[in-house]
Amino acid sequence: MYHAENLVFKQYFLACLSHASYLVGDRSSGRAVVVDPQRDVSTYVADAEAAGLRIEWVLETHVHADFLSGHLELAKATGARIGYGSAADVDFDIERLDDGSRILLGEVELEILHTPGHTPESVCVLVRTRAGDDVPFGVLTGDTLFIGDVGRPDLLTSKGWSARDLARAQYRSLRDKLLTLPDETRVFPAHGAGSACGKNLSTETSSTIGEQRRGNYALAPMTEDEFVEAVTAGQSAAPAYFAYASIRNRQQRATLDEQQPVPVLSFDSFRATVAEGAVVLDTRDPDEFAAGHFPGAVNVGLAGRFAEMTGEVVNAADPIVLVCAGGTAIEARNRLARIGFDRVVGCLDGGVAAVPRTKLARTRRLGPREFAVGADQAQVVDVRGSLEISATGVIPGAIPIPLPELIDRHGELSPDRPVLVYCAGGYRSSIAASTLRSKGFGDVADLLGGFSAWEQAGLPGAAVDQRKPLRPDLQRRRSP
Repeated sequence: MYHAENLVFKQYFLACLSHASYLVGDRSSGRAVVVDPQRDVSTYVADAEAAGLRIEWVLETHVHADFLSGHLELAKATGARIGYGSAADVDFDIERLDDGSRILLGEVELEILHTPGHTPESVCVLVRTRAGDDVPFGVLTGDTLFIGDVGRPDLLTSKGWSARDLARAQYRSLRDKLLTLPDETRVFPAHGAGSACGKNLSTETSSTIGEQRRGNYALAPMTEDEFVEAVTAGQSAAPAYFAYASIRNRQQRATLDEQQPVPVLSFDSFRATVAEGAVVLDTRDPDEFAAGHFPGAVNVGLAGRFAEMTGEVVNAADPIVLVCAGGTAIEARNRLARIGFDRVVGCLDGGVAAVPRTKLARTRRLGPREFAVGADQAQVVDVRGSLEISATGVIPGAIPIPLPELIDRHGELSPDRPVLVYCAGGYRSSIAASTLRSKGFGDVADLLGGFSAWEQAGLPGAAVDQRKPLRPDLQRRRSP
């Protein structure tokens, strides 16, 4: 937690979703706000109480698509008002904040900057240690400006918004609002590397306006048309759950009780629930899963980007039963709740040990050379994103189907022929392989260690024509 005079400031970075949220308070008054909260909000409440602060506002920089925000949970827990930019379209009571609106917490002042582009209602929150300071402490940029990138403008095309029109609005927001701030102004975005809300995000979680002016490709000197081409090109497939989470974030919905136990199911109850249509989600490590699992289970390891990856291969409307290690069911349920997947109906009592050995399914994970031998007779599927493939090349003959597209595109593959799946390191390939098996594919194996293991084994890769730097013409024009 950062303290400067009366300012209390803390960034929370949720690595499994690459999501950053913020607590901002004034020690002299004890008043505080939380910006872009995750759905399980107990940490904010506890930290504010420990610092002697009352959370009076929940501010959202926009209607998020990549996670279900905790504005309703935090308002319920603290009585805080919920604030959005005045263009927000939501179904619950909010305070509509105009461009230039100011919130005084005491000496600490917040100013709302309307910055449409990533979404029409996007705002940034300027933080001043004292009202009227010429150099702000920082700016919370939401998905308008990331470290090394800007928010993608194409997530609302299904809602009638043109990606190019939003990109033009974003160009003006960046240059007319954020780039007019002093270079010393700290930049605190809502996401970091790994988020699908952009394509070039840094592993750094904060920066300054000056650093971004010099090093962010999207802030290089360019015309509006050049900017539109730069930010709309090369975006990866958005995870399938994004549209669902965006809708849920606009709705009045049930709040999460993050302490509530997950119902425990006997094996007979578990089987009956599966027979009624529930998805079996096995949260163990891929190697453990391969050694023995309930037939038809989808494997998404809890140790990775669990909620996001589940959202790419499981429908939010489907009931889910968990098979997981002891003591992890609540964590798994809460992480799924972070993207709005609230239909966890139970977990198998005793985990996979409750499944009779004669009923366990086992699957193959192949080393690179064994994978290469089988590739001649199989359908080889690369489930990495397009930017990853562009950077490294592919296994010769592979069919690129990014994981977020697998549910819609698995019909391009024949379930009667063997399938070999690979990703970068072996996590997503286990997800993809188990998903295909759950869809009726009989012979599916994946590459242990992924494309990295393939390269380390010295096996050949096919070059990809588009393997080149992002907009090299703009790279050359970037300020030194």
